[in-house]
Amino acid sequence: MPGFFNKLRVGTGYNFQMRLSKSLSHRSFVFFAALVSVLLASSCARWRSSKQEVWARVDGTPIYRSQVEAAYRRREPVLPGADKAEQALSLKLNILNELIDQQILLERATQQQITVSDKEVDARLAQIRSPYSDDDFRKELARQGLTPDDLRQQVRNELTIQKLIQKEITSRVVVTEEEIASYYDRNKADFNVPQTEYHLAQILVTPVPDPQIRNLLNDDARNPNEAQRKIKALYALLRSGEDFAKVAEQFSEDPRTAQGGGDMGFIPESSLNSDRVVSKALKSLRPGQFSGILRDRDGFRIIKLLEKIPAGQRQLSDPQVRNSIRQTLSNEKAEVLKSAYIENLRNQAHVVNYLAQRIVEADGSTKGIR
Repeated sequence: MPGFFNKLRVGTGYNFQMRLSKSLSHRSFVFFAALVSVLLASSCARWRSSKQEVWARVDGTPIYRSQVEAAYRRREPVLPGADKAEQALSLKLNILNELIDQQILLERATQQQITVSDKEVDARLAQIRSPYSDDDFRKELARQGLTPDDLRQQVRNELTIQKLIQKEITSRVVVTEEEIASYYDRNKADFNVPQTEYHLAQILVTPVPDPQIRNLLNDDARNPNEAQRKIKALYALLRSGEDFAKVAEQFSEDPRTAQGGGDMGFIPESSLNSDRVVSKALKSLRPGQFSGILRDRDGFRIIKLLEKIPAGQRQLSDPQVRNSIRQTLSNEKAEVLKSAYIENLRNQAHVVNYLAQRIVEADGSTKGIR
């Protein structure tokens, strides 16, 4: 089993669907990106040469250099220019700011008495571990620099922030009928479908290493045997009832679609004609169904037909059109509210960013920091 953790051209018709925002929790707080548990406390806020030097404090809670460096190592392979000193330092500063925001959100969740039960944590951990043997799981944790306790705390933090976002942001967003109608009038041409289109999602597994992997668990099959075992395990997960989008987010190796639950958008029928494997599979699928394991030159994939849209102008009275507009507007409003919400919490918190101070003092020099 591999570690944890082409492609069809997207059509232009019905392109309003492509603007749907991704889940707030997954967009903002990706697994294995940050919030690694730190068990050593530090009483000194000044710079030190050890790996446990404090790079920031949030209301007295330290954020360590080691946390930032761990997140940086996970992101470095997929970021162009990350090997250059200035770009590396800039990225580390951005990661530190993400960790600061996350710590602020966790403190807010505590104030709001938001809790996550052990049962919820266990369920999420079981979902992560399900396709893998105990030995493979331990190896990947070691590769990520995590202990089982680290991962458990990571899961608890992620679920806590999800609940906070739902309570204080998502639940407050309201989209009116007038806003939906106005959006449709402004974007009416986007709802005209010149030819039949298929809304597809996919899970892709490739037989070679890929430094641009962007699934939530950084999972990448490294050879044909690993790829074949992985796709069979994922197919078994789907057959057992696991959500397709979640499996794609966690394990798909297509860097363009994994973070969106494998969503490939709407693809015109003419584009599908050139892909015989997918075209043949689609003939036997109804919306909501997924294919068997398909093999092509890119590797292995499983395709899900989300929706089939006939050619013609889609009307505002169409429930799918209204729901899509409502979701688009909800996501846009939630993104604005989320940004303002976090900024407001940050204004109320006592934050000291020692890394930023050091960069200013050094006039941007990277010496002794990278």
